[in-house]
Amino acid sequence: MLDPKLIRETPDVVRAAIAKKHLEVDLDAVLAIDAAWRNQLHEVEALRGKQKSANTAMAALPKGSPEFQAKLAEMRAVAAQVKELEARQKETEEKFRTAMLSLPNLPHASVPEGRTPEQNVVFSTHGDVTAVSTAAKPHWEIAGFEKLFDFARGAKVTGAGFPFYVGDGARLVRALLQFFLEEDTKAGYLEVAPPIFVNAASATATGQLPDKEGQMYETTPDHLYAVPTAEVPLTNFFRDEIVDEAALPICRCAYTPCFRREAGSYGKDVRGLNRLHQFDKVELLKWVHPATSYQELDKLRDDAERMLRKLELPYRVLLMCGGDLGFAQSKKYDLEVWSAGQKRWLEVSSCSNFEAFQARRAQIRYRVKETGKPELVHTLNGSGLAVPRVLAALLENNLQADGRVKIPTALVPYFGKEFLSFA
Repeated sequence: MLDPKLIRETPDVVRAAIAKKHLEVDLDAVLAIDAAWRNQLHEVEALRGKQKSANTAMAALPKGSPEFQAKLAEMRAVAAQVKELEARQKETEEKFRTAMLSLPNLPHASVPEGRTPEQNVVFSTHGDVTAVSTAAKPHWEIAGFEKLFDFARGAKVTGAGFPFYVGDGARLVRALLQFFLEEDTKAGYLEVAPPIFVNAASATATGQLPDKEGQMYETTPDHLYAVPTAEVPLTNFFRDEIVDEAALPICRCAYTPCFRREAGSYGKDVRGLNRLHQFDKVELLKWVHPATSYQELDKLRDDAERMLRKLELPYRVLLMCGGDLGFAQSKKYDLEVWSAGQKRWLEVSSCSNFEAFQARRAQIRYRVKETGKPELVHTLNGSGLAVPRVLAALLENNLQADGRVKIPTALVPYFGKEFLSFA
């Protein structure tokens, strides 16, 4: 959520920033609701002033006198007005909060201009995309793939996009998760095992609501949401709390299955492991001091990149343009691995700075040592990492002529074998 003071005092700056995201937002309507609420507040305060004056005057009058009775009638009339205005003010205040929730976060000044993904900027590249297996093919075309990654039975049991991982397929997924978590904890992140269902307040705090209702699975009658990412429960860990300034930055990591409806997805991009409704991911999250949040974003991105380097996967880093930023992000980098079989880049991590946007919604603050006053933290998160596309790239890039897949050296201790066999 944006600072109301910001939109009141610098509406043109806010308009220009939102325009950089190429979003249609009626800021004038939000400002009109805000003005109405402040006018109503002024009226209520004026009427309370009249109540106070009448009460002072009554105290000096003999009880039962005509003057006292007149003041009493006046107070009753004012009290009725106050009650009516307070009800209207509360209704307008709720409208204003709803309107504020519709405003996206503002992009950082370093975010490049652009409307489409094609206008994202290649920030860096790592590894040689030609130094991969000459036997590479799309992972779903590998002989025996369906024995270890059973999409047909998953579709029978649940639906498309819910595969079974069988035998060494399940073992390799587990190995990747263990590798990710070990690397993350070595980098200073404290591991957390969070709930995988969250309430509406939690989803609102991180920006999933009211922006992404259609992408989440909701339970009935409890109205809980299956997590689309561990970002949601992790961020809300400190909701409505004040943390110690000396503890910042606070770094956590968590594994969860993630659930996304992926409504509207179709075509070649959804084949095999490319896009699933249920998938495993380790999330990195930081609560940081505002003065250091962009340095912490660079560190977060490097923590995610380090695992790709250890897995010997060619990858690139994209700096997202304004039009390809999410609703809640101020700045975002995407990490994409090279998929040798599909001959395309696959996103495996997004590393984002939300500045105070989520913290204001969630009321996550730190107490400033010098003043004792609470201030909003900045929140950052990134995938560290998502399993399916990393797995897809490993299968394709390391496919041998004999049909086996060579396991990267760093992953062998977790998998227990140097090769994955589909036989």
